[in-house]
Amino acid sequence: MTGIAEWLASIGLGEYAQRFGENAIDLSVVRDLTEQDLKDLGVLLGHRRKMLRAIAELRGDAFPTPQTGAKPLPRDRAERRQLTVMFCDLVGSSALSARLDPEDLRAVIGAYHACIAEVIARNEGVIARYMGDGVLAYFGYPQAHEDDAEQATRAGLALVDAVANLKTDIGTELQVRIGIATGMVVVGDLTGEGAAKEQAVIGETPNLAARLQTLAQPGTVLISESTHRLTDGHFEYRNLGPVSLKGWVEPIPAWQVLRTSGVESRFEAQHKTRLTPLIGRDEEIELLLRRWQRCTHGEGCVVVLTGEPGIGKSHIALALEERLQAEPHITVRHFCSAHHTNSALHPFIRQLERVARFERSDSPAEKFAKLETLLLRSGADADRVVSPLANLLSLPPNDRYSVPELSPQKRKEMTLAALLAQLNGLAAQQPVLIIFEDVHWADPTSLELLTVTLERVPRLRVLMLITARPEFTPPWPGHAHVTTVSLTRLNRRNGAALIERVTAGKTLPDEVMDQILARTDGVPLFVEELTKTVLETGLLQERDDHYVLNRPLPSMAIPTTLHASLMARLDRLAPVREVAQIGAVVGREFSHELLSTVAGLPRERLEEALAELVRSELIFRRGEIPQAIYTFKHALVRDAAYSGLLKSRRAALHATIADAFEQRFPEIVVAQPETLAHHLTEAGLFEKAVGYWLQACKKAAMRSANLEAIAHSRRGIEASGHLPDGARKDRLELDFQFALGPCLIATQGPASNETMATFARARELCERLGDPPSNSRSCSG
Repeated sequence: MTGIAEWLASIGLGEYAQRFGENAIDLSVVRDLTEQDLKDLGVLLGHRRKMLRAIAELRGDAFPTPQTGAKPLPRDRAERRQLTVMFCDLVGSSALSARLDPEDLRAVIGAYHACIAEVIARNEGVIARYMGDGVLAYFGYPQAHEDDAEQATRAGLALVDAVANLKTDIGTELQVRIGIATGMVVVGDLTGEGAAKEQAVIGETPNLAARLQTLAQPGTVLISESTHRLTDGHFEYRNLGPVSLKGWVEPIPAWQVLRTSGVESRFEAQHKTRLTPLIGRDEEIELLLRRWQRCTHGEGCVVVLTGEPGIGKSHIALALEERLQAEPHITVRHFCSAHHTNSALHPFIRQLERVARFERSDSPAEKFAKLETLLLRSGADADRVVSPLANLLSLPPNDRYSVPELSPQKRKEMTLAALLAQLNGLAAQQPVLIIFEDVHWADPTSLELLTVTLERVPRLRVLMLITARPEFTPPWPGHAHVTTVSLTRLNRRNGAALIERVTAGKTLPDEVMDQILARTDGVPLFVEELTKTVLETGLLQERDDHYVLNRPLPSMAIPTTLHASLMARLDRLAPVREVAQIGAVVGREFSHELLSTVAGLPRERLEEALAELVRSELIFRRGEIPQAIYTFKHALVRDAAYSGLLKSRRAALHATIADAFEQRFPEIVVAQPETLAHHLTEAGLFEKAVGYWLQACKKAAMRSANLEAIAHSRRGIEASGHLPDGARKDRLELDFQFALGPCLIATQGPASNETMATFARARELCERLGDPPSNSRSCSG
């Protein structure tokens, strides 16, 4: 929130901005306003009510704790339920107690307990008991969540790091060992007397978690087989095999959790454990498996899957990868972004950063070392690939790999050759599955590289699977090894099967089923979203194996479009909707760090809001807070959230995001000036935006990414059109025309109409500025 005027505009009461300003009322004061104050200011009665509700949200009521509507069970009533139990123990506590003064030890244990409480609460667990230097925590009681095992495991990893980073004055780094188990227990029986009375958990699960904790090495997390089964796909593990535990006759399987898996795609994030079965796509999968067999025998193939949003392209790609798990192969995945359609080689840059495991905290030298290790493993000639790809990632060269002085075109050719050489090295080791998602958003240089790669595929052990929307026109000519498959919508039988999967096998009333099938028109994403919408409305009552209507079905009970469905779901999440909308202004994907900077909310409220959005499955989280990355489930979800904002509110948020990039994320400003330029343009800060569009144009031209440079120039010229007439405006446009001319010559030729028009316009501007054309670059035109 940048000011009182923006806040008033965001609630539709911008007409009072001048009155608030005249009375020196800013955001620091507005929280204290009463109804009488507003009346004295001349605010109308209806507007006073609306303003007081908004002020209540500013005071901290914006994100109330979600209520389920169900009455809590009496605390002395026992029940059976699945529970994930964590035991956490401080390593070396006896030695600490022997050498520390009791008062100092008390301070250390207090900091340790506070750290554990914060991490457990953040991951939706509860601390059941402190036992000296040990802690017992529950995930799934008293409030159950579908991802309790996952949250407990994330909490375990977070605790290992958080405790190790605790600042103490004892000269020793603290370490913990953690055991986690999941299973059926009886919970709720009261034991003990007076202040010691607590609810007991009976069953083998707590004992198993305790035994695993004793087996764990310092600084590690061990989990049971059941916990591993529930969290598989979210983390990387080390299988310890069957281990002998006190109290168990037979050895018990155990797993050490190493790190989060960094789920790559939005579709993977949606499916918590195992990929759900495909419905109605048997023919497509059979075709892909046949092409894979050809590829393994050295006859590379390409399959292009086309279809509208939500039709199932990503699901098919993930299903194929799952089918190939048992076969030796390498998977390479590229994801295009609607917000980087003019960022040269963005999908390839992100893929390299992801597989090299770059962290934002890494120094340039550390990133270079990670990249070098990755490329050496690929089998490619290091002298050919390391230097160009380090340059692509904006990493400074080191003494071993020299960077020759080259023209932009030669540098581009070297970069593309390096990426191809890396692929050749991988294909020589094992068959390669390349998944290139959302190619309709690919930047021109990526499309150029993709076209060259596609032509070489027949000579490599490679199956390339490309997904695209119907409007995508391939830039490559027809090839015998390229197959295009247009995905059709689901028929009624398959649509009904998908609905049944969403309802966990429970049937819906016929009239509800008919409306869903009629209005989703066979698009799987629409079917899933509308079914979830209906289940959340409260119109249905759950019985043993079916749902029944509580009352007659209203004519507009089910939204007629997906957009209406998504907005209805956002409206039901009204307390946290603003966070989704702020994220939508950032883009399809946004980081926790950036969102916390822009939103200006207390940490607890922001994290609670994000957790609610994740639980609603409208956004997905990858990684741990504060390094977490959030992604909207679908581009249409992002669009629905963004469209609900007032234009004035959008502009204010774009301005705040641009400022955050400049102040907090200088590496993005350097690497992606076009991103900053976009936000400044949308904020209406045209003069500042023009400078960044010019930077983006020059950066792309230096890489011979001419089409991207042309796009940036055009956006810059368009933005400069909003500036006041005069010499400064003409000079800025002239800079863009000079940058645009060589790129047009390279792509369209010197005699094209657009090229000639560009140089004619440059000559006109020179004359207007009193800069003789004979002495300017426009003469080359």
